[in-house]
This record gives sequence, C-alpha cells and structure tokens, in this order.
Amino acid sequence: MSPSSAPPRVPSRSLAVAAVVWLLSFTAFWVAQRLAHVNMLDVMVYRAEAETLRAGEDLYAMRATSANLAMTYPPFAAVLFLPLTLVGVPLMRTLTTAGNLLLVVVLVRLSLQLVRPALARPEARSQLWRTTLWVAAVVVWCEPVWTTLRYGQINLLVAVAVLWDLTRREGSRWAGLGIGLATAVKLTPGLFVVLLLAAGLLLWRRDRALNQWLRTGLTATGVFLVTTLTTALALPADSKRFWTGTLFETGRVGHAEETANQSLSGVLARLLHTDAPGLWWLAAAVLLGGAAMVLAVRAALRGDRAVAVVITALTALMVSPISWSHHWVWCVPLLILLYDRSTRAWPVTGAVALAFASFALWWVPHDPGRPELDQNAGQMLLSAVYPLTALALLAGYALALRRTRGRDPLDGVPGPREETREPQAVTQAVTQAVANE
Repeated sequence: MSPSSAPPRVPSRSLAVAAVVWLLSFTAFWVAQRLAHVNMLDVMVYRAEAETLRAGEDLYAMRATSANLAMTYPPFAAVLFLPLTLVGVPLMRTLTTAGNLLLVVVLVRLSLQLVRPALARPEARSQLWRTTLWVAAVVVWCEPVWTTLRYGQINLLVAVAVLWDLTRREGSRWAGLGIGLATAVKLTPGLFVVLLLAAGLLLWRRDRALNQWLRTGLTATGVFLVTTLTTALALPADSKRFWTGTLFETGRVGHAEETANQSLSGVLARLLHTDAPGLWWLAAAVLLGGAAMVLAVRAALRGDRAVAVVITALTALMVSPISWSHHWVWCVPLLILLYDRSTRAWPVTGAVALAFASFALWWVPHDPGRPELDQNAGQMLLSAVYPLTALALLAGYALALRRTRGRDPLDGVPGPREETREPQAVTQAVTQAVANE
C-alpha cells in the first residue's frame, strides 16, 4: 500500500478523548444503577441454580428469590453458572456488573467488525478502538442494555459469543464454538445455525466445496450436540425432565402478555386480551420466521454478512414465545448497521435509536395485577415498540429487494469472497423505503 493510499492515522488525542468520554459514561451508568437500587434478580437465580446443582437436588423443582423464579434454561446453563458460587453475593453482583460493562465494549467492537470488516485490519486498529469507545459510551444507556445489567442477565454474553464466531477470519477452525455453546445455554441462538447451514448448503451446491458458512454451521451443531449429550450423561434426570417437559412449559418463564415480552407472542396476547395466543402466535411465528429467514439467507448469499446476522437476530427475538426487553441487546449491531448504511435516510436510524432509548414500553401500566390484559390501542402500540420496529425494517428490506429484483442473489449465487458494493446500496434502500412509508 502506498503512503498516499494508506488510511490517515488517528491522533492519540482523539483516542484519549474517546476513552475519557467512555469512562465518564460508564461511571455515570454504574452510579445511576446503584441509585436505582437494581435488584440483579436474574443473577441471583443463576447462583441458586448452581447451588442446587452442587447440592445434587432437582434443578427444575428449584425456586429462588422473593419472586419465586424457576430455572428455564437447559441443564448445561447450571454448569456454566457454577463459578458464581465461589464468591459472596456482594462481590458476585459487583463482578457481574463489571463483566457486563466489559461485554458492552466487546459487543460494540465485534458489531463494528461485522459491519465494516476493514476495521479489523492492523492499520485501522486505532480507529476501531476510538469508534468502539464512543459508541459504547452511548449504547450503554439504551433500555435493553440497562435492563440486562439491572437484572444481571447473560444476554450480552450470548450476543458476544455469536458475533465472535461470525467475525472470525476465513478458514478459522474455532468459528462455531461460540454459537454452539450459546445454543446449549439458551436455545434461541440455534437460529443462527439455521442461517449458517442454509447459506452454506446453497453455496456448496454450486461448487461442492466446504465453505466458511457451512463449516461454521457444522462446528456449531457439533459443539451443541457434544455439550448437550455430555450434560445428559452427567445429569440424566435433569436433562430428561428439561428436554421432555420443561422445554415446552413457556408459562414457567412468565405471562405472555407482560409488557416486557417484546415478541410476537406478547403482542398477540395483549392484542387479543389473553395470556395464551396459541395458534395465532404459532401461525404468525411460522409465516414471519420463514419469510425473514429467506431474507437473511439471501443477504448472506449476496455477500452481506451483517444484514444476514441482524435479520436472524431480530427473527429469533420475534418468533420466540418469550423475548423480554433485555433480550433485545441485538439493537447494538442493528443501530451500528443502520448508521453505517443510511447516509440519506438518517431519520430512520434516529427513530430506531429512539425506540430503544426511550423506555417507551414501560410507559404503560405493568403492575402485578396484569393490567396488560386490558390495554387500549395506544398502550398496545407502546408495549409493542420493539417488534413493530423490527417488522418495519424487515418490510423495508423486502421492499428494497423487490426493487432490485433484477439482481436477486438467488439468480446468480456469488461466492463467499465475491462481495460487492451492492449490500450497502440495498441497505440504504431499506432505510429510504422505511422513511417513505
């Protein structure tokens, strides 16, 4: 690379300013959480699960905290939570908060690498860190991240595990490990395996060569199966109970109509004034999930990994029976993607950012008396802010693809290295289409 074509060096002062702003923002966040007297309820449940495992008791008969919460994850999760029992509760809470704040930084960095792979190059490292710190200082205040730290949830860890796999270099033997383990803990990341295998098989049909998509998908599947089967051998009774019964007991997680449930199931429960949307949810999940995954696979074949990953994440959140608002930490790569691609439709990025920063879903009554079953139209809109935002973006993307139908990726499948500038044009068209609605 000639000196004239080399990227400009980022002044050390700019990096220092970014670091100061990041530190001030995170410190203010920590103080705000302490002043809000956050209960970190979920990490207390995780600890109770690990203690139950150590005591050799029934994981799925356990109840913890004043909210009488039960274990809802596969048995492997309790194994993962064992380190929480090695320290006292006050220190555990502190370490959990510090760890989640660190994961915010990692999530932003991986999201930037996903959207702009060139930032991973050594010569762009300073720019990557500067941008990471600035973005992290802002997104830490959005509702999904705030609520994740409020409860001590593992959403950031799951998202980082998935993105770590999807930002590995071509040919990496480790890609798939994170998704496999994340799926063994929380199941919903398994939709990324569907994306990987579908895109990989379509590419394989063209040249009969093992590509990165297929390799990562197979690795993730293998890691999930080995982890789950090993856990079943170590914990046969708990594994049998989960995979044959608990898995299907969605009521253990909470009431479908709760405003915190930002999935299609929650929206339909509030719309129909019922706690069991049943077949309505199943039909909507199958139709939307199938259509959205077609869009995700097409984006992958088009060479736009970032769009494929974000669509898959949004799809998993919407079709899951329960997607609490803190599960939507995937708004971080979503916002980075929109900001990077929406040069002419920046109001769309602003509107999406407002949706995740406004805490609008909490403006409606949500007391223990289950007032969500009697919401009016305005309250229903507010309590459906995340799914409606995702649906609008998916519809915009589908419309953009229709407008570029002559360049449909399935008409001529590009190889994994044959990326063009078309993905950026399509994504810009998405935001413009949404803005025109």
